[in-house]
Amino acid sequence: MTLTKTISPLATFDRVESRVRSYSRSFPKMFNKAVGATIYDTNGRAYTDFLAGCSTLNYGHNDPDLKAALIDYVSADGIAHGLDMFTHAKEHFLAAFEQHILKPRHMDYRVQFTGPTGANAVEAALKLARKVTGRTNVISFTNGFHGVTLGALAATGNGKHRNGAATPLSGVTRAAFDGYYGPDINTADLLERQLSDPSSGVDAPAAIIVETVQGEGGLNAASKPWLQQIEKIARKHGALFIIDDIQAGCGRTGGFFSFDGMGLSPDLITMAKSLSGMGLPLAVTLIKPQHDIWKPAEHNGTFRGNNHAFITAAAAIEKFWADDSFATEVAAKADYLADRLSAIAEAHDLSVKGRGMMIGVNAGSTEHAAAICKSCFANGLIIETSGSFDEIVKILAPLTISKAQLAAGLDTLETAFEAVMGSHRAAAE
Repeated sequence: MTLTKTISPLATFDRVESRVRSYSRSFPKMFNKAVGATIYDTNGRAYTDFLAGCSTLNYGHNDPDLKAALIDYVSADGIAHGLDMFTHAKEHFLAAFEQHILKPRHMDYRVQFTGPTGANAVEAALKLARKVTGRTNVISFTNGFHGVTLGALAATGNGKHRNGAATPLSGVTRAAFDGYYGPDINTADLLERQLSDPSSGVDAPAAIIVETVQGEGGLNAASKPWLQQIEKIARKHGALFIIDDIQAGCGRTGGFFSFDGMGLSPDLITMAKSLSGMGLPLAVTLIKPQHDIWKPAEHNGTFRGNNHAFITAAAAIEKFWADDSFATEVAAKADYLADRLSAIAEAHDLSVKGRGMMIGVNAGSTEHAAAICKSCFANGLIIETSGSFDEIVKILAPLTISKAQLAAGLDTLETAFEAVMGSHRAAAE
């Protein structure tokens, strides 16, 4: 009798795919289906998704209305790729964005479609700021993350990613983020002093770029007064004020923009991730009209016209942002999430980080956070880490998750914390 050797389909990845892959190392299962906040492996096991494409799936997997809009468009032979030509799909998105996002906030911006990723939007913003001001230096902040293409990577603080460049990264001066030196030192005052001192060695900046909540940097949340002071510093010193809203936007931290209600008026805003509503690649840089000085095709990209993403993005805006009901639902879930995480943190003498539904618990060490996430995955919960040492257990559940599924996922997380931190406490006694 001949025995047939069974080869795992995961072997294909080991044989063919680059070693650069990362998330699959934490979640070594073959997945093939996803609905809402649930993703299924090929054996039919369901996992609650607290990663959500790293905030790319704020409206969950395969939202039925977004999916129907895309299926209808494709079935009607709608244009898939249009460079930057005029298409009905693009006009529909722009009109929806203007009507439901910009006008209610009294915001006047031009929308630049960049390449398909957040890093592309950041590259465009940095390039345009330098073009507008005639300067080269950019101020970015400790623990900031803006992408891994070279320009965006220069503005990124993460040492692992910076080391991957294998070339000098220049044109950026690092400033301390809000709270970096503790609650008693206002780091905005430090930046103001440096920029006001002609002998500080900090060149006059073209731009100051900041995340209101640092997703990859450890869920550090900047205060409203600090952000307002940073914007004033930018204005005083002739720099453009850029908010990177790639991970924190589209409802993740409350409003559509992470800075809604803060009285800020950035010159440039970068967006991607959940902008398409369904995980399709789409990134934009929002530009105040007076700064829109690009010459035709001066900054372009082959995939800046993803019409399929325009369709789902417009559908998402019309479904979730035509009124305040969705934001109100998200706020209620965020309050519940904060209460549950505060209880977990208090039980183990830990701390909560973040804002809205971009929140997590500082587990105290790389090892503790990794063990907690591993325990969660073994029990059907996908969750990841962030922070300088990957010490933050970060929750990025879809904003559309039901209260019941959110509660069940947090039950799993609470059990994992007790298993890991409880054994750690017992070993220390």
